[in-house]
Order: sequence, then structure tokens, then C-alpha cells
Amino acid sequence: MAEVAKRELLGRGELENLVSLALDEARRLGVDQAEVAASQDTGLVATARLGDVENLEFTNDRGIGITVYKDSCKGSASTSDISSAAIRETVAKACSFADLTAADRHSGLADASLMAAEIPDLDLDHPWNIDANEAIALAIESESAALGYDKRISNSEGATVTTNRSTRAYGNTHGFIGSSSRTSHSITCVVLAESDGAMQRDLHYTSSRVPGHLDDAVSVGEMAARKTIDRLGARKIKTVSAPVLYIPELARGFIGHAIGAIAGGAQYRRSSFLLDAVGEKIFPDFVQVQERPHLRQAMASRAYDAEGVATYDRDIFTDGVLQSYVLSSYSARRLGLDTTANAGGTQNLLVLGGEKDLAQLIADMGTGFLVEELIGQGVNSVTGDYSRGAVGHWVENGEIQHAVHEVTIAGNLRELYRRIVAIGNDQDLRGGIRCGSLLVEEMTIAGA
Repeated sequence: MAEVAKRELLGRGELENLVSLALDEARRLGVDQAEVAASQDTGLVATARLGDVENLEFTNDRGIGITVYKDSCKGSASTSDISSAAIRETVAKACSFADLTAADRHSGLADASLMAAEIPDLDLDHPWNIDANEAIALAIESESAALGYDKRISNSEGATVTTNRSTRAYGNTHGFIGSSSRTSHSITCVVLAESDGAMQRDLHYTSSRVPGHLDDAVSVGEMAARKTIDRLGARKIKTVSAPVLYIPELARGFIGHAIGAIAGGAQYRRSSFLLDAVGEKIFPDFVQVQERPHLRQAMASRAYDAEGVATYDRDIFTDGVLQSYVLSSYSARRLGLDTTANAGGTQNLLVLGGEKDLAQLIADMGTGFLVEELIGQGVNSVTGDYSRGAVGHWVENGEIQHAVHEVTIAGNLRELYRRIVAIGNDQDLRGGIRCGSLLVEEMTIAGA
């Protein structure tokens, strides 16, 4: 670990120089086009369990990846050795691989006119000056708060403090070179509770790009304990069709299935339950899904995508109607369309909500199932069939009655999306999809 800690850290300028070196070598070798990505990642992960250190990890990784295009043939190679000789050798390897691959007329860089001309400061770089001892102390503090919350908290899977800083540079033979640094930090606590011989487990976490925006370690532990205690007494319920209400951190995944289905790869491979769906009404009128790549300090902000294409604000679903797919330059060419600056994924999807929070939606639901954890994959991306193991609480007369486990919620996403009746104002900001609580009018809940 000492050797890793002493390893020289590369800044944005140094990474850009490595990118330029690789591009110059690619040009010298006569390729048609080339693109290069260089990275430096540093981080710390400290986990404490039952008051002692269980795991301590330091990260200091670097690498450079080169892709070349020759006569519509593509070759890629990468290395963690950043010496000039190693980079030149890696470029030569990429060229030799291109000589062995089949031509693909859709391959190549994004159009030069789409490259980001200006790169705004999105305020994503906020290092956490915390050492290993301080991180361990925070983890122990969080876990201790959980263990002391209630005598029924019987065990722990640990508390973890994580900090990471990533610096990336990207360039291509269009003359584009850009770089950025971004940080991410989190505190997580996982505990178990026992009552009448039955055990339950739950967790809570906080995450942000800015360490000062994290919830304090004690409140994370206490929330993990409270959520776990709330699961005690969980029981099965009879199979029924009833409303289902997703908490925000699960609602974003429910919407995320639609985003995966409109991705360019799923479309040109003809493996999507939303095939050729642009212009179709997928959600109810009140559902708006917007992409906002330039939100300051947000978890999925980017000034340009993985191909250097400038990102921009756009509406993906308007009044429930799909406006466009999620495309890279390659998938766009395969579909005869234009890239949407989504090489590498989407950036900050906002699912606009109404005026009510989770508690108000529980009251509006009346009788139904509040889903707080999903188990297994259970989603067929081709047919839209949806079947997930679920844990949560049963609600009657607008009030939580008891915890529920060992049930499955099911339906077809095409139909379930049309059955959305409300989206809350309680957006979860910890991920790339910002969505509030989401109420589906009816789903099949398979129980005892």
C-alpha cells in the first residue's frame, strides 16, 4: 500500500499530453481516425464491522485506451504503462488489431462539427481530505449509532466510508481534446435486527460529489437501524391485484427500464419492448422526462459525451410521448439518425413530479403495497415482462399496517407504464435518474 500511496498522480494537463502523444503516433502510422481516453483514479474505502476495521482499500489506478479506424475497420488496445514507448506500442497493437477485423461502415468518430467547442465548469471536483484513520473512525461512528439505536439491532454487516476522485482526458483526430475531474463520496451502514426468532436486514446511505453535503455518519447509522426495525414482523400476503407505490430510489429503476429500451443498441438489435416507439404515448399525459447534462454538482453531469460530442438539454418524454431515442454516433448511424450525445449513457434524467411526497401518496393509495426493496432481475427487455421479488409494507386506509416479505410483483411494462397515476415531489438526487415516489394503479402481487 505504501508503494501505491507514493505513486505519482497525473493531472488533467498531463493526461491531455498522453492523449496527444497517442494521437500523434496514430497519425504517424497512417490511420484514418483515432480516439484516445486516459484516466487517473484515486480513492479510499474503509469498512468497519462490530467496532473494528474489516476492510481498507486504497486505489491509485491509471490507464490509457486507444481506438483506431482504418478503412472502416476498428482496433482497440489499452495499457496501464504510461511511458512513451508503451503508448507507442499500444497504438501499434490497436492498428494491428484493426488489420484483423471486418469492415463496418457505421464505425468511426462522431462528426467533427458536433465536438464540444466550449466546456463549462460543472463544479464536479470536490476532494475529501480524509485519511484512513479518519475514515475508519467515521465508519465506526455510523455503525455504533445503528447498534445503539434499539436493543433489537442484533448484528451488523458493517459501515463503509468511500471517497473517489477521477480525472479523465479524451481526444480524437478531429482535433478535440477535453478533460475533467470529478469526485464522489458516500457513507453506508447495513445492520440486522431480530425479534421472535426472525431476522431482518436493511441499509441506508448518503452520497454526493461534495463531502460537506453528505448526511452525518450518526444519522446514516440511525436511519439504517430504523429502517431495519420497521421490517420486523414481516409476513406474506395472499395473492392480490392492488396499487403499488415505489419509494424514490426504486422508482428511478422502474423508469430506467424504459430508458434501456430506447437505447440505440436495443433498437438496432431489435431487442426492445419499445421498438420503433418514437411518437408513441408510453406514459400518461402528466409524465415528463427531461435530460439536463449541465446541472452543477449532479451525479451524471457531463459537458461532452464519450465521443467528445457536446451535450445539451432535451426532452425525452413529453406528455408521456417518446420524442427520441438515446443514441451514440454508432447506433445513430445504424438507425439512420443523428447522435443524441449519449455515448456512455444518459446525463441527469429528471422525471418531473407533482406536489405530493411519499407520505401523501401513501394516504392517496388507500390500500396497496409500498415497495422498499426489489430482489432479482426479472425484467425481459424484449417483451417488457416484469417480475421482481419485493419487500415493503402493506397499507390500508392510507396507513402502514405491517411489513411484507416473500412476494413478487408482476406485469408487463407497456401496461404498467400506462397505469402510473402519480409521481411524487421527493426526488432522490443520489443517482443519474432523479425520480420521486411513483404510484402504479394496479399490479399483480403474488404471495402465499
